[in-house]
Amino acid sequence: LLIPFPQESGLYEYKIFGGLADVPPKLCADVYMDLDFRKEWDEYVKELYEETYDGEKVIYWEVKYPFPLSNRDYVYIRECREMDVDGRKIWVVLAKSVDAPQCPEKPGIIRVKSYKQSLVIESDGKAGCKVCMYYFDNPGGKIPSWLVNWAAKSGVPAFLKDIQKACLKYSKST
Repeated sequence: LLIPFPQESGLYEYKIFGGLADVPPKLCADVYMDLDFRKEWDEYVKELYEETYDGEKVIYWEVKYPFPLSNRDYVYIRECREMDVDGRKIWVVLAKSVDAPQCPEKPGIIRVKSYKQSLVIESDGKAGCKVCMYYFDNPGGKIPSWLVNWAAKSGVPAFLKDIQKACLKYSKST
């Protein structure tokens, strides 16, 4: 489901619904939150770490873009909460870009200044989980909006497959 972003950017905000039939929700949330493990399974991660600045945990993430495009980086905060809603366990992850003077922009890398994500994970009632995600970012630079939207439409299903494989590896390694 594509929702036009309110600004006249030509970009979309994405709402994704998916299911991972063989991945329990807690495992999915654990893998999603594990930055060190993400470096092992996500081929697009160039650099990824968490630092505490002024008492707030901030994540720096550099994403590899294909040639001839410049890499992008994100500076953001996120929080994961496990909730009980009418007896259902639900994991909610919220993330948004922030300004952090301690993470200055790097030459040759374009800073994504407008990023937000909401992720909800819950049981599918069997052995797997349901995933719902709202996502928006503006990658900046001179990438045509049709190309950004195409990449997001094809990249999200690929990401769900990648995280599913990662979850299966993670459960074996922990």
